[in-house]
Amino acid sequence: YGLRQRTLGGLCLTLAGTALLHRGVTGHCNTYEALGFSTDDTRSISSITGEEVARDVHVEKAIAIDKSPEELFSFWREFQNLPQFMKHLESVTCTGLNRSHWVAKGPGGKNVEWDAEIYNEKPNEMIAWRSLEGADIVNAGSVHFKPLGVRGTEVKVVLNYNAPGGKISAFLAKLFGHEPGQMIAEDLRRLKQILETGEAATIEGQTSGRDPQATPFETGSPKTSEQTL
Repeated sequence: YGLRQRTLGGLCLTLAGTALLHRGVTGHCNTYEALGFSTDDTRSISSITGEEVARDVHVEKAIAIDKSPEELFSFWREFQNLPQFMKHLESVTCTGLNRSHWVAKGPGGKNVEWDAEIYNEKPNEMIAWRSLEGADIVNAGSVHFKPLGVRGTEVKVVLNYNAPGGKISAFLAKLFGHEPGQMIAEDLRRLKQILETGEAATIEGQTSGRDPQATPFETGSPKTSEQTL
């Protein structure tokens, strides 16, 4: 159908159809791979994050940090360290084997909470987590550590979540300066500063919102589910 249209819209339909055909024939999904999901599991994908699948917002960001994968993995694996550089997090508390309780700053000054579990892990390479049933925000994420030789390690964060109120609220968040990709990029810059210098720089009082410590190794851009899923 897309090929018959001979228009830009038809081309888009053709590309989308090709991607779906590839997914159906090979069973391979790049987004699931990045998040650490495996459809070989006997559970359905809908059970991976509780009753819903995190799909409304998709973000990928990366940065190079002058530390070894072992150091970075060890720091991140202690989830209670995350609020040190993730400003939207109030706390992360270990509640059991591979399980934790997360409290984050929500809209209107109200906190949102969820329980999460680590469902996939490769020492010094990757950690993947997902929210459990009953979460205020359905989400799933992973962090990957790739050696860069003399440049240290690339830390790549992949995050999927369902915005409270749906995709419209996600769009409004972008419009008013709380775009999720920007927040993750700033979090990674703070992580770099903390681990390389021992403290995070601040941009309070500066006329520009850009971080003077921004690094050229940052890659990626946020995508909505229409673009990726």
